[in-house]
Order: sequence, then C-alpha cells, then structure tokens
Amino acid sequence: IYDFSLGNPSIEPPSAINEAIMESVKEKDVHAYMNNSGFDEVKKAIAQSLNKRFATHFCSKNIIMCSGAAGGLNVVLKSILNEEEEVIVFIPYFMEYRNYIHNYQGKVIEVACEKNFEPNMLDLENKITSKTKAIIINNPNNPSGIVYNENVIKKITNILKKKEKEYNQAIYLIADEPYREIVYDNNKVPYLTKYYNDTIVVYSYSKSLSIPGERIGYIVVPEKTDDFKNLIQAMSIATRILGFVNAPSLLQKVVLKCVDTVVDMTEYEKNRDILYNGLKECGYECIKPQGAFYLFLKSPIKDEQEFCKLAKKYNILMVPGSSFAYPGYVRLAFCTDTQMIRKAILKFKELFEEINKKPYI
Repeated sequence: IYDFSLGNPSIEPPSAINEAIMESVKEKDVHAYMNNSGFDEVKKAIAQSLNKRFATHFCSKNIIMCSGAAGGLNVVLKSILNEEEEVIVFIPYFMEYRNYIHNYQGKVIEVACEKNFEPNMLDLENKITSKTKAIIINNPNNPSGIVYNENVIKKITNILKKKEKEYNQAIYLIADEPYREIVYDNNKVPYLTKYYNDTIVVYSYSKSLSIPGERIGYIVVPEKTDDFKNLIQAMSIATRILGFVNAPSLLQKVVLKCVDTVVDMTEYEKNRDILYNGLKECGYECIKPQGAFYLFLKSPIKDEQEFCKLAKKYNILMVPGSSFAYPGYVRLAFCTDTQMIRKAILKFKELFEEINKKPYI
C-alpha cells in the first residue's frame, strides 16, 4: 500500500524526549493539577525561547498551555466568538477549521486563492465585514505546502489594519503554526505578532518533536492584543469548560526540558524532492512544497475524487482536494518511508499512462 493520506510524522522523536519523560515522571507532583493555563516555569521557558528566536518580548503571562493546536484553536475560538460572527479562512484550508468554528456557532467565510495558492487580496478585502471576528492563517500551509512570505503577510495585515479602523473593532489574526519548523530552500516563516497587534499564535509540538499523539502545545497572546486581560482570563477558563482542564502535566515538564529541541527535518526534504521530481517526470502538474510535508497535486482528470478511486487500483491512497475546499487537486503526505515513495513513483507513472489512454474529462 502506497499510503499518502495521513500527515503522521515518520521521523522518530529526538532521544531527548524519551529521556525527559523518564526524568520527569520521577519529579514530585508531576501528575497533579496546576493553574489552568499551565506550569509557570514552562510558560516562562517558552516565552524566553520565543524572545530569543524572534526578538519578541513575551513572559509567562502571555502563554497558555494547551492540548495541541486543535485544542488551542478551540480555546481561542470559544473565547472570542459570539453566535453568527464570522471567521475567514483561506482556500485551500484544513477542513477541521470549519468544525471548530461551528462548535461556537460561528460562520465560516472562505477567501479564494491565486494560482500559486496565495490568498486573493481583493477577495479578502471584500469578505471582511462588521461581523468578522477573526482570520485563521496556517503557515506553512496544509494542504498546499506553500509558505506565506513577509510580503504576503504585510498585504494581509495592512488590509486588517484598514478594516479595524473602518469598523472600529478588533479583528483577530489567528496564526496556526504546527509546521513552523518544517521549511525548505531557506524559506522564512514570519512571526506574525511583529506585523499586527491583534495576533494570537497557536503552536503544537506534534510535528517539531514528532509527538502528535501526546497533544501538547501553547497559545501566545501579546499584551498589545485588544482586551488582553479578558482574553487571557477567558482562555484559562475555556481550557476547563471545554473539558481539557489543563494541558497534560507530564508533557509540560518534557517541554520544559526540550523547549529548543527539534527533529532532524532532512528526511522530509529528501522525500519532497523524490516525490516532486518523480511526479513531474511522469507528467503531473504540481507546485514544489516550500514547507510542511504535503504536496498538492493537480488531478489529471476533472473529478479528483474519481482520480483517487483510480489510484486505488494501484494501491495509492490520497486525499481529494474537495476535502480542503479545493476540488481538482489531491493532497499527498510525504512524511512516510522514503523507499515507499520511490516505489510509488512507478505506480503513479502507470496510473498516468492509463488515464491518458482513456477519454477521461
């Protein structure tokens, strides 16, 4: 089976993670309750790491520990959304966003993209209304694999600043960043709090440490964010009433010991190059991923779901682009075995040849 369906990290966690787990379980009160927002020493260590890497000025009060990025996004949306308020997402997007927004009776507003998958700025400006409460930006992006560079970020934030003045209200920019460290070819992922005051960052260690099953991450709320004190209080309460209560205590202790540790990403880059070059040689159309571990492939036939069905004849599993609100494409997760990718290229070639022999439209 050539399984490209699930974004499950294929790289083993750094040895420091298991060592930190073994050390942490011996500590006193490691399994006890703490403040809903997390252990203060953990939040302080994260703030110091961010300050060192991005020249920010955070401290422990700016950090809320959360149960992965999914938990963090739900905490943020629960804290800011009122019924029927709008949250903007950029097509193509991780479709769980829709469910998260609907959890709090919010309304999803989709903004179109350009051919390179960057947001259409005119459509963004036209879609912002007096009901717009937030915009979610996923950078690097799942499923397209692109990185929104500084130029794109400045265009987005300039529009937001203009609209905040027009409507005299805060519009939050929610940065969903589980793939921040997975970038290629010297691409840079801008840290969004530098560009826009009302930014909230949600981060997960799932990909950077290859521990998606552990559900550990954090939320950053800068003090310059509108209604800062109430936001922090609301999020601390939201972690409790949504059922998380607090982020896992043992994993918080592990993060404290491994706050600047990341996995070696070179395997992902090798996989990307093998998959991208192989598919291009077969005749497929795609944009080379700049980050994350997904390749967004243009379907050689109009109905990408039919393409996915045909691929199963060759034991290839993919996710249709309609699952990301972008039909006509499929997503391939290349966080998998390198040899499997090499073998899969031969099957992709056979699939492409079959399609070209038949009158698919």
